[in-house]
Amino acid sequence: MGAVWFCLVSLMLAVYVVLDGFDLGAGILHLCVARTAEERRAVLASIGPVWDGNEVWLLAAGGTLYLAFPVLYASSFSGFYLPLIIVLWLLILRGTSIEFRNTLQSPVWTPFWDVVFNLSSLLLALFFGAALGNVVRGVPLDSNHWFFEPLWTNFRIGARTGILDWYTILVGLAAVAALALHGALWIAFKTEGAIEQRAERLVRPLWALVVLLTFAITAATLHLQPQVGMNLRNYPWGFIFPLVAVLGLALELYFLRRSRLRAFLASCAYLAGMLSSVAFGLYPDVLPARSGPALALTVENAQAGSHGLHVALIWWIIGMILATGYFTYTYRRFAGKVRSGETYGH
Repeated sequence: MGAVWFCLVSLMLAVYVVLDGFDLGAGILHLCVARTAEERRAVLASIGPVWDGNEVWLLAAGGTLYLAFPVLYASSFSGFYLPLIIVLWLLILRGTSIEFRNTLQSPVWTPFWDVVFNLSSLLLALFFGAALGNVVRGVPLDSNHWFFEPLWTNFRIGARTGILDWYTILVGLAAVAALALHGALWIAFKTEGAIEQRAERLVRPLWALVVLLTFAITAATLHLQPQVGMNLRNYPWGFIFPLVAVLGLALELYFLRRSRLRAFLASCAYLAGMLSSVAFGLYPDVLPARSGPALALTVENAQAGSHGLHVALIWWIIGMILATGYFTYTYRRFAGKVRSGETYGH
């Protein structure tokens, strides 16, 4: 059951990144692709009906993590307390900026919230990427599964690691680039006119940057985390996950002029393939230890009781059927282009 729930938690996190990733990307590019107040309203309208629903997957993944791997939840949420509080504030500011920008018509109020939306989206992508980098690199766990990391030390990887070092920053930058590309493809798919054209022009340089950073983080990960290379050697079928990522990345440019929807779906495949590769490479570890493999949190020593996991699986399936039905209905109602000047509000 531990392996099953490891796959389910990984799946939910991948769904969150794919869905909330495009509206984070839209936020990162908000001030680049939209030049007027009318165009900025159109960009917000392109994510308006779905952005808050997409974030539900993050809450659901956190709840599932607590249910299935309580030791991991306790250890990571205490050790990563500072960055998690930063992420919480960024999520609050981002949601506030979307909802509050249209409450007053002012030359100061609206641009202020546009900047907050842009910066909070960019910093969320950066911190989410850095968090993933910390998990892959490992943390200084002790025998009680406790650890503490300052926000940074000397930006090197050694005995005294910080939340931010050269590797986690590299992964964070790769996350920003990948989600910006994801957002550009979404904006090009959902909007029209000048906004669509500006988003399309950003795709190729962002794509080249993502390719470069993908190779960089892959090489760095294989160097820093031997478990990844070991799993690939022992289970060659796992190469299907990075292959999906590479194929998705290649098809983004191939479909760019042929089908906006297919180009966006190729970006979804890239993100899902990258995250699946991480999950496959780390298994059976759920939180590697820099202090030695024997101290790592694994599926076996971090999972909840077997009976509880069996019962929870039934309710998880029911919940996912309902959630999938709701999201299918919402996205079908949201189909089609968003026109310049179209507004969004609850």
